[in-house]
Amino acid sequence: MQSPRYQDLNVGDALPPLTLPAINRTTLALYAGASGDHNPIHIDIDFARKSRMPDVFAHGMLSAAYVANLLTDWVPQEQVRNLSMRFSGITHLGNQPTLTGRVAEKFEANGEQRVRVEMLCASQYGEPKIVAEAVVALS
Repeated sequence: MQSPRYQDLNVGDALPPLTLPAINRTTLALYAGASGDHNPIHIDIDFARKSRMPDVFAHGMLSAAYVANLLTDWVPQEQVRNLSMRFSGITHLGNQPTLTGRVAEKFEANGEQRVRVEMLCASQYGEPKIVAEAVVALS
């Protein structure tokens, strides 16, 4: 993977976007099996409806993994210095995760050239699901 170079980036530059297939029941079942998170709100429609939800919905950590994927498609994991996220919406069945990011700041810290990037995981309709921020070291 060829990392972006600090001197080639400007504030406002976009990360390559990531658009994923729409969330379906298979996605949720596979994630539950892989993560060990078998919370019935994500896989059992009867349980979801008893919880006053119209249907099951995606695990928040699935969307968080998509955010991390956006970032590590851009830079290797070892260059990540900080990653924080705020959950801001439920990812329902049929939502297509669309991830974007942009360089928000360039700075130096601890002898490294770093950038702060702002990222968003949204539905295909632009509804925010996760708002995230990361700091990465670049050469």
